[in-house]
Amino acid sequence: MKFILYRWKVFCQEDLIESLEKFGHTVDSYYSLKPEKTMQELEAEDINKGMENFECQQKKKIEELEEAFCDYDAVISFNYFQEVSQACENCNTKYIVWTIDSPMLSMYHQSVFNKCNYLFLFDKFCYLQFKAMGVQNVYYLPLAVNVERVERTVNHMTKQDFDQFSQDISFVGGIYDKNFYDGIVDKLPEYLRGYFDACFQAQLDTFGENMFDRMMTPDILSQLEEIITFKQEEGSLLDIKLSFISTFLGYKMAQIERIESLLRLAKVGRVNWYCDKMYDELPNIYYKGTASYFDEMPKVFAASKINMNFTIKNIRTGLPLRVWDVLGAGGFLLTNFQPELLMYFENEKDLVYYDSLDDMQKKAQYYLTHEEERMEIARNGHEKVKKLHSYDKRVQQILDIVWS
Repeated sequence: MKFILYRWKVFCQEDLIESLEKFGHTVDSYYSLKPEKTMQELEAEDINKGMENFECQQKKKIEELEEAFCDYDAVISFNYFQEVSQACENCNTKYIVWTIDSPMLSMYHQSVFNKCNYLFLFDKFCYLQFKAMGVQNVYYLPLAVNVERVERTVNHMTKQDFDQFSQDISFVGGIYDKNFYDGIVDKLPEYLRGYFDACFQAQLDTFGENMFDRMMTPDILSQLEEIITFKQEEGSLLDIKLSFISTFLGYKMAQIERIESLLRLAKVGRVNWYCDKMYDELPNIYYKGTASYFDEMPKVFAASKINMNFTIKNIRTGLPLRVWDVLGAGGFLLTNFQPELLMYFENEKDLVYYDSLDDMQKKAQYYLTHEEERMEIARNGHEKVKKLHSYDKRVQQILDIVWS
């Protein structure tokens, strides 16, 4: 079959292409041009013509996509794009989506009901939500790892590589120092700032549950409507509650949790942090710059005694890509608890999860001094994902469902 991949800035696309080609399929790529202006940007230029210009822009984009997609059996993308779905619907081409972010806010739109869509969501919570909404072709599918590719990198590590990347504890990822919440906090009434501060503290040591759902009362949402800009575009199913929890509170919570976690970990071992930007308020954390996804990240995971995963609270039950990346490289993983961990892994056999920050700190200290246990767990986790959670197995599931 002939696929066309709708590309954007995400690394795992190469692993998906490799797997599809193993099955004998052809995969071409569609590279989106410079992003079009958003409706908000157009309105800022001309308040009267903003919506009209935006609709004209979207129509033109969809027409371009229709022309690009019409000769293919299916379009495939990581995450969901409304204009791609509409173009596929118009030209009767299947649209296969595999999410790597959650919640996928672009899916809260009438286009999600298009018959062309085949939606594979890695977060079971969101899958069940869309299923309950009546979306027909929606399926649950966890993420994966290309162990063969990762092993090729790890197996060719030199002594210099080990010296460069070995460490007690390593964390690869950002801390969301730029987030929407910080942009509005000064506009919030004092009591509302205090309320959200209390929410953050309550959530800080709660794993496996997003407490913001219960804390966002109708009265608070009504006040927020006067402070933040929330516009429900035509066809949108997104409400201010989900938008605020995800884009404001979720990323701010991730910042608070990751800073506190790294500071605690620095008390039990040396911590290397790989990110594209240094954060000045993290004493005793060793900033190492970025680690390239294909060439360096697997080496970090393989050489470090402990690798950390901090799942953003926006992901309700699912396992982010970092879990699979670490295990695929044969690294020891210490991660926050997520309900779906119980579906695939045994705690303290394949990986180790914690259910509080105190628990995280204690387990990090324990496994730094129990090398044989740590290495056995890393081996078990690696073998499990290699056997059961490859891209080939996931792609086979997708193909079986779409062409059943």
